[in-house]
Amino acid sequence: MPQLALLLTTFVWGATFPATKAALEQITPLAFLFLRFLLGMLLVFAVLLLLRRKLKRDAAMLRMSLIASLWLFLGYVLQTVGLHLTTASNSAFITVLYVVFVPLYLRRLSAHTWISNGIALIGLWFLVKPTASANLGDLLTLGSAAAFAAHMVCLERYTRTTDAVSLFAWQLVMMTVAMLGAMWWEQPTAAMFEPSRVLLLGLGVTGILATGAFAVQMWAQQLLPAQQVALLFAVEPAIAAWLAWYFLGENLDAQGWFGSAMILGGVLLGSRVPGEMPQVSPTPVVVRSEGR
Repeated sequence: MPQLALLLTTFVWGATFPATKAALEQITPLAFLFLRFLLGMLLVFAVLLLLRRKLKRDAAMLRMSLIASLWLFLGYVLQTVGLHLTTASNSAFITVLYVVFVPLYLRRLSAHTWISNGIALIGLWFLVKPTASANLGDLLTLGSAAAFAAHMVCLERYTRTTDAVSLFAWQLVMMTVAMLGAMWWEQPTAAMFEPSRVLLLGLGVTGILATGAFAVQMWAQQLLPAQQVALLFAVEPAIAAWLAWYFLGENLDAQGWFGSAMILGGVLLGSRVPGEMPQVSPTPVVVRSEGR
């Protein structure tokens, strides 16, 4: 069941928050993102090598991978830079506005979509309690939400018309190369790359587990409409708050618990119907033996 698989991956995405937070005490954000995608790329290509799985390298595949990777790169960079200029609660709330952007991009504006999205967004507001004031960081984070939504839309279309495994692998390659160039803007020092326990744990969660979660998304987006995928991912901040409360001792008050319950309610409501599905291309999608 793809809905259940995506909900399970949100536990991984939620775990990346405390893991990354700890790692960023040692290393700069873009340098960490480079190591994260490098580790994920090496892991995926090692699996493909063991399976003797060849990747498509035609012009259409590379073009689709480049387009999807550009949106993904833009989303990560804007989110990371914006986080330095705004509060963490504002960043969490604004980022998940991709729940709204996805149906807007696809012009899938059914009443059911807006009701379930509205419930989830109201719950998210109760959870993170964003301030009313806006700044440059808020605007950059809003741009990241728009970019992440565009990436989800790309995956819905591309995974139905081409080899999803190759699309997944080439995105990792392109993200690694892009982050390699971007991290030099931060001028990281050699000491930042010291293999400490905190850094290795952060890379294990984000580079290994989150790469697997990305693979699940690639698989699920062959079966589910993009707006439903976005809505299912709206539960991620709630899970992150729960994990931070359980493992780090961060406080989650009654309003936070109420907001979390509303998010779950919106997600469950939105996942009960398949939603508007695009026309599936007759081109076969060759992805069976690998996950996301």
